[in-house]
Amino acid sequence: MNQFNQPPQSPEETREQKKQKYIALAQELSEVREGFPFSGVSPESYSELKAVAKEFPKYSTPIDELIGKFQTQGMKIVFSKDSKSGNIFILPLNSTNIEMDNLFPRHLIITEGMDERLKKLILASKELKNG
Repeated sequence: MNQFNQPPQSPEETREQKKQKYIALAQELSEVREGFPFSGVSPESYSELKAVAKEFPKYSTPIDELIGKFQTQGMKIVFSKDSKSGNIFILPLNSTNIEMDNLFPRHLIITEGMDERLKKLILASKELKNG
């Protein structure tokens, strides 16, 4: 029993709770219509995305072109068709092309002055991927 007289949670229960919090946070952020300033892609993610685009050129917008779109338009948070799946994407503000123009929150860098909710989304995305 823990301090709240509840049995300890299994790793699956804990992961599911984190996923639900991640989805709720993404839902809140997806409702921001004016979008967010683009913070940039982490160097590790950039290398990974560049390699994937080179190997599968028909399946995504080249990362340098995508970064240009983000820099000029800003970004928004969107869900896949099944919002309960936890598949959350970052798209350029004017894009509706989830298949070609997406990044995952974990690809972004955290910057000073960034919306605190967006920081939490990025960190949660990294934690869910690694954990």
